[in-house]
Order: sequence, then C-alpha cells, then structure tokens
Amino acid sequence: MRRDRVVVVGSGIGGLSSAVELAARGADVTVLERAATVGGKMRRITIEGRPIDAGPTVLTMKWVFDALFAAAGASFDAAVSLRRLPVISRNVWDGQSHLDLHEDVDATADAIAQFAGAAEAAGYRRFCADTAEMFRIAKEPFLLSDRSTPTLFASREGLATLGKLKALETMWSGLGKYFRDARMRQLFGRYATYVGASPFETTATMMLIAHVEREGCWSVDGGIWSVAKALADLAVRHGATIRCNAHVAEITTDARGVTGVRLANGEPIAADAVVSNADISAFGTGLFGPGARSAVPPVRRGQRSLSGLTMAFLARPEGFRPSRHTVFFGADYRAEFKDLFHRRRLPDAPTVYLCAQDRDTGADASPEDERFLVVINAPATADQRTLPRAEIEECQTRAFALMARCGLTLTVRPDRMVTTTPSAFATMFPASGGALYGKAMHGWAAAMGRPPARTKVPGLYIVGGGAHPGPGVPMVALSGRKAAAAILSDFTSQPRFRPVVIAGGMSTR
Repeated sequence: MRRDRVVVVGSGIGGLSSAVELAARGADVTVLERAATVGGKMRRITIEGRPIDAGPTVLTMKWVFDALFAAAGASFDAAVSLRRLPVISRNVWDGQSHLDLHEDVDATADAIAQFAGAAEAAGYRRFCADTAEMFRIAKEPFLLSDRSTPTLFASREGLATLGKLKALETMWSGLGKYFRDARMRQLFGRYATYVGASPFETTATMMLIAHVEREGCWSVDGGIWSVAKALADLAVRHGATIRCNAHVAEITTDARGVTGVRLANGEPIAADAVVSNADISAFGTGLFGPGARSAVPPVRRGQRSLSGLTMAFLARPEGFRPSRHTVFFGADYRAEFKDLFHRRRLPDAPTVYLCAQDRDTGADASPEDERFLVVINAPATADQRTLPRAEIEECQTRAFALMARCGLTLTVRPDRMVTTTPSAFATMFPASGGALYGKAMHGWAAAMGRPPARTKVPGLYIVGGGAHPGPGVPMVALSGRKAAAAILSDFTSQPRFRPVVIAGGMSTR
C-alpha cells in the first residue's frame, strides 16, 4: 500500500523542517527548489572561494532545532558545530562611543552604567525582567500554538495578560518607560527590524526579542547555511528526495483540493498534500495557477515588511575593532524609518549592520582580509520602483562613511564585493516586492494575524515568515513543524498512510 505523497515547494528553513518531520514519520516527500542549492533566504555567496553568509547570520532559540532533530532521531549538536557568543552585539554611535551587549545581564548593566549612567542601567534591569515575563506569557499560546489571533489569545490568557505584553503601545513608546537616553532606545528599538518593522509602528510586545537573544546567540562553524544543509541531509536520510533547479509553475487542483504540482518544463508530480515555502503573496497574484489563487490573500503593498540592501565582501579592516555583530547607528532614527516606510526610499542616514564572519568563530582568518556582510534596511517596492543605481551607490557611500567616522576603515575592491538589492530579492522570492519578512508587524494585531499552516485549498499548507508564528530562523522552523503536524493529523483518517522509511536522495538536475 502506497505511502502518502507530499511535495514541498521551496527549501528554505520552513520547507526543510516540514520535510524532515514528514519524512521521519514515513511520508513520501519530494522537495522542489528552483535555485541551484537549498536554503532559501539562508543563502551564501562565494568570493575567491570563500563562502560568506548573505542572509541570516545568527542562531537563537536553539531549543527549536534541538527538538526538531530529536523528533527525527538525530542530534542538532552532532549535526552542526555551534559557538555560543558571550557578546551579542557591539553598538556604535558616530565615533563617539560604543556599547557591548552581553549575554550576561550583569555584564551588560555594568557596561550601560559606564556608558549612559546608573539610571539607564537600572532601567535595563527592569527591561530584562519585563521582557522575560513577556516571553514566558507568549511562548505557549503564541509560539507553540497552531495559530494565534488577538481574540483567541485574549480568551485564553485574559485581557490583563495583553496589558503585560504591552500590546497596545508602540515599541518606541514602550522603550521610553525604561530608557531616557535616545541611544538606548535606538539600540533596543532595532529589534523591530528583526521582523521587518519600524520601532515607531510595531507593538511593544516585540521587545521580547531582546530576551530571546539574551537566552543565547550562536554562530555556526562553516556558516549558518550549514543548518540548512544539515536539515536537508537529515530529510534525505529519512527517505526524502530533494530536487534543485526544479521550478514549480503551478499547484494543480481538482474539485476536492490539491492533486500535485506541474514544473515549468511541463513535468507533473502527483501529491496528496503540498507544502509551500514561497512568499504567501504568490498565491493571490496567480503565480501558482488558478487553483491555488484563493489559498491565502496576498500582502498588500503598503503592508510589506522591510527589504534589504546587502554587501558581501572581502576586506582588511583597519582601526576600530568590530565584534562578530556590530551595529553603526545613524543620526536620526525616526527619519530613517520615515524614509523606509513612508517615503519608500533608501534612508539618507542609514543604520549599518556589519557581520564580521571571521571573528568569534575559531575560523582561521587571513591576516590580509576577512569576510564581511553589510546589511542596510531598504523599502520593499521592487515591483513598483527599481532603485536607481545612483541612489544605491550613494547609500553605500554613506554606509562606509559612517563606519569610517566610527573608526573602522574598510577598503573594498569592486571585484571582491557582491551587492544584493531589493530587486534581486524580488527576483529570488517572486511576488514579495523584495520584502524579506512577509507582512510588516505594524499595529497591535499584526503579530497575531499571520495565517496558519492550513489554507483555504484542501491539501495545501504554508510555511515561512509570512505564516504563523512569523519571521526569524527559529520561528520559520516552527512554522514548518506546525505544517507537518497539520498534514499528519489530516492524514490519520486515510488508511493508506503507513510509517515506512526508505532511502531518498538529492538532485540538482
């Protein structure tokens, strides 16, 4: 008797997590990836033979991956080599001063006291206590639930709990109750960009991201792409087949629901269920054909999260010593986000994130050059307005000038740098307009309004940053597990399902 057949469209972390879970439970899983390699947004760029992480650069909530691998009879620690980072980030303000955020609360409080005074340090301790409580409240009914809406959350946890989550105030306003120093509000307000949002428009609940980082940040030897590779290998060991360079042109349906997919070359692949790791707007815009159009409404252009302008390069740093994760803050934070979300342009004074990938990892770095990734927030308007080359180059110039004012000189040859624009992200992730996090978490209900794994089309499921519980590497992995659980639950009434494991494989044909 045949096993249930599942096609996973896209090999980002959400798709791979679903594939692992489903294959380990005996489903016949085929992962179809249109790119030449797995990973999705967890991508890497190679310059002069040296791989550079060019997507996510830090791993948090390691317990999500520990549980995922354990459920598949494997060990995450055995699959990847991790290094816990005692310094979460180094934060710099225009050459005047810098502040290190430590995993240890006392160490950070001491650093803040020297940097901004005793009152700010006391505010930080209160901030830590409150954000830890916020995470405790949200973990079960939000992160670990199948879905979450404001109504469901309030009915389960009570309206008083919503008050503790500070859901009805903005992050910027909420931070003002802990910090008077504008630099401290900037520092912790930057966590809004982790979900592609503005600290002036997202809910103060997002302050709990600071607690997530305090629970542990890890770098991954070999780059964070190694996590995607480990998931792919685990899925294959459980019998999944992974096909790269396989472009899905249509999700096919009949009156009962999903029947499979059709590749761009015309090849049909039958399936009892399809998991989509594509941008959720791909359905409503018709990119997967008429049968899937009603699955999930598209994200409206004005609701999109941030995109990014990234630069991966090799360079020899001089002067200021960056940490693995260093943030150089622009002078006017409010103006920066007005540029991004209202004027829909690259900011005049961008905040610059620098990942120094040969620091704090134990890797052997050349004395002449190191691997770097620079990320600047950008508007997700690639399908409306292509950023002019002059605007991009001006933003890059301002970014390197800011780092130079802060004491860090990076001389980069053009042939040793790869720039990725919002238009390039829009090409990689169709229907997104370049948005990297789905719908922006603006407004008190936005964080809880992401669609669950099951869609309106029977047999079609979604994973990724646009699905519940939201963006971020561990959150997307959770979305993958939720989709797999929904499929397995829906299959239980079908007698053809049998938990059998066979050998699979990976192909780039």
